[in-house]
Amino acid sequence: MSTPALDRRGFLRAAGLVGALPLLPALAGPAAASTAAAATSGTGLPAPAAWRLRPFALADVSLGPGVFADKRALMLDYARGYDVNRLLQVFRANAGLPTLGAVAPGGWEGLDGEANGNLRGHYTGHFLSMLSQAYASTGEQVFADNISTMIGALVQCRQALNRPPSVRSVPGRFGTAVESQRGSYEFAQLPTTVLGGAAELTFAAWVKPSHGAAWARIFDFGNDTTRYMYLAARNQNGLPRFAITTGGAGREQGINANVALPVGEWSHVALTLADTVATLYVNGVVAGRNTAMTLGPAQLGQLRNYWLGQSLYPDPVYAGAFDDVNLWSRALTDAEVAGLRTQPASAAPAGRGDLASYDLDETDGHVLHDSSGRAQHATWLRTWGGPSHLGFLAAYPETQFITLETMTASNYFVVWAPYYTAHKILRGLLDAYLATGDLRALDLAEGMCDWMYSRLSKLPAATLQRMWAIFSSGEYGGIVEAICDLHALTGKAEHVALAKLFDLDRLIDSCAGAQDILDGLHANQHIPILTGLVRLHDETGEDRYLAAAKGFWNMVVPARMYSIGGTSTGEFWRASGRIADTISDTNAETCCAHNMLKLSRMLFFHEQNPKYMEYYERALFNQVLGSKQDKADADKPLTTYFIGLTPGHVRDYTPKQGTTCCEGTGMESATKYQDSVFFGAADGSALYVNLFVASTLRWAAKGVTVEQSTTFPAEQGTRLTIGDDATFDLMVRVPSWVGPGFAVAVNGKALKVDAAPGTYLRIARSWRSGDVVTVSLPFTLRTGAALDDRSLQSLCYGPINLATRDASRSYLSFGLYRNAALSGDLLPSLTPVEGKPLHFTLDGREIAPFHEGTEDPSHVYFRRSEPTVVFGGRDSGVANPVRANGVSLLDELWSSAPYGSKTELIKKLETVTSSWVTDGLLSADDRSTILATARGAQFVP
Repeated sequence: MSTPALDRRGFLRAAGLVGALPLLPALAGPAAASTAAAATSGTGLPAPAAWRLRPFALADVSLGPGVFADKRALMLDYARGYDVNRLLQVFRANAGLPTLGAVAPGGWEGLDGEANGNLRGHYTGHFLSMLSQAYASTGEQVFADNISTMIGALVQCRQALNRPPSVRSVPGRFGTAVESQRGSYEFAQLPTTVLGGAAELTFAAWVKPSHGAAWARIFDFGNDTTRYMYLAARNQNGLPRFAITTGGAGREQGINANVALPVGEWSHVALTLADTVATLYVNGVVAGRNTAMTLGPAQLGQLRNYWLGQSLYPDPVYAGAFDDVNLWSRALTDAEVAGLRTQPASAAPAGRGDLASYDLDETDGHVLHDSSGRAQHATWLRTWGGPSHLGFLAAYPETQFITLETMTASNYFVVWAPYYTAHKILRGLLDAYLATGDLRALDLAEGMCDWMYSRLSKLPAATLQRMWAIFSSGEYGGIVEAICDLHALTGKAEHVALAKLFDLDRLIDSCAGAQDILDGLHANQHIPILTGLVRLHDETGEDRYLAAAKGFWNMVVPARMYSIGGTSTGEFWRASGRIADTISDTNAETCCAHNMLKLSRMLFFHEQNPKYMEYYERALFNQVLGSKQDKADADKPLTTYFIGLTPGHVRDYTPKQGTTCCEGTGMESATKYQDSVFFGAADGSALYVNLFVASTLRWAAKGVTVEQSTTFPAEQGTRLTIGDDATFDLMVRVPSWVGPGFAVAVNGKALKVDAAPGTYLRIARSWRSGDVVTVSLPFTLRTGAALDDRSLQSLCYGPINLATRDASRSYLSFGLYRNAALSGDLLPSLTPVEGKPLHFTLDGREIAPFHEGTEDPSHVYFRRSEPTVVFGGRDSGVANPVRANGVSLLDELWSSAPYGSKTELIKKLETVTSSWVTDGLLSADDRSTILATARGAQFVP
């Protein structure tokens, strides 16, 4: 998710009742009448015919004990206990419904968060997806119940949005009052005849603000931002202000009160205006007076707008309650105003307002009745009117979508990625339907897409291209993938047409043509676009979509990939191959890894190139696992936003203001770890074992179970037990990192295998129940150098990135050839920590798996320093010479490993050193010293 540089870079259970509610008649088909109460199981998403492999449902693969199960358990606890009414608060408020006393999560999922909460609703979609995955994986009823509650509430919200707003009755100062709930954007419109041409005026009302926003209006009467008069509950100093002007803000005449209106308390406010005197009262006492007024109602003349709670400027809508609102055609005396403090106007000496008098005792409807006798009845409205289509569903008005259509540059204080938020909601609804079979969720999803099509299909192609290219405001996430998934369920042609309206032609054409344009682009704004294009290819057969996705993937991996599998710096990409000079505290946005996994997985369904699952393993076992803190929390998911790769960086698991995009994808990742462990061939002829994770597959189509037993990565291998008789090819991934000694045995008998690292090994067999396949996966310690700086390196042991735990903010320097094994394995240079698998020490510092979710300062990268030629711990004292390209003598020697024997290594060393002497980079005497040192050294095999 993108947040513009402006902010971060300097510019930069009532389920039965809910289930019984009818669907919108215009949207509900015959099937839509079924509710969650009638839905007892989920439904499968049809696999595209173009996929040569098929994923298994989460319910078909259960996790066994291990790091994945442990991390998931923490997230499931969070999901079980979180009150979903908090998530629904922003939706209910926007629809003008009671919020049941719930407090919104805050951060990005609330009105007080970044950019005025313009992204609210996104986290609710993520949460629905998490609950759906949790239910699919565990079958626990609590998850289904929470899904049903959320879907029922969203149905209510959509219904409420499609009818005029109804007043919200609350306890008042006298009897009852009406409240404009924060986030509802509701206000009262008075008739244009309300002032009746009066030359003098008194306005009086009881108000109870529920929020301290500056410039929210108690009333605003005017034409525009030039001609008006208003009473604001708070000015920039937190005090009430009255102003009147015929020449805009710069020519206002007014009064600033000397006492504030407390939030959450009833206060009486009154304004009198006659001749040259304007007086502002708070609780019956004069709070400010201006005796030099030259403007009044007569000078303003007839106006177009007479509002309670709404501003002619783009100020916040007043949030709070109104009671006993009265307008008089004269200026009340100080004594008469004071008399309004203890009794309603109808019982006070001043009497009811002769222009208008609103008791505000209404309990429903949208008419506020006038008791003055003039029939100046007011209307309760939304500032934005209502949705343009019955299917609209959001936690904020449709105005963000409308405004985007005319924007030419990003401004997330006005519009922050509305279609991105729509995607999260749509995805959550689809996931809920797929997990539970709740047809209400499918109906809501269809409605959203029908609404989007009704908007976007009317826009010129040039407008769409401009919209989707705008940073942040035009971001739309993986909405194309979700729309295509909906099309797979409904078959509606409009859904494919809608998906194609999101085509960003410059990106598609460039990636399909292998033209790298990623430099300077926002990473996560674009990654999910490509996943959507794969699905669009699946639904349309258009090859350019798939070609673009493949071309794009190759531009990111490895050219813009850090060793943990993440990508992006400060959310953006730099030029291809730039790694070392992009290291920062804001590397590897977690959403990027989440979405790169989805893209890699989907490409693998089309083309079984092992590189996709090699990347998947790297990012999953390192960044994604490492982004989840190993700690329980009832209120937060505890996942990272950025993972800084600067030396000594400490991961932040409660990023920013909370409820960020990365916490959303973090919730999703932690409840679907098992989704890519196994894949089946489309024709059922083969089973792919992609990841080495303790798990059990129930392959219903073959009537077989496959149990994978392992403590990997603590264990360097795995066992696959076939539970039933069946015939299929077992395709076991042979990782590129695997060391010498890779071996496979069936029922204890070793197979003769000729499997190169970075491939899949095929075992064709008619399996019998109880057959056991044992796979040995030897790890080696190896380094990975930054593409633009050979000296900046990281450590990997097998697939596991090892990070040094040290508080230093400067790069550490390590040498690793000192005890290198004949195999080329650098592990002998490290000392294992007893009782802590995958933990080592080097030069007195602890080295640990990156995937451990701790708050230890860590170093993913270090400076490689091999100053002298050393073998088996014996230092020759000869400087390790380096060629102009940065390759040292030891680099060249060890690049030819493995060596079958010490003799073989010495022979190679003789050849290498001879060439360095010939090239004038090594003296003959130093060569002799190096050879003597090597001959006297003891090498680990």
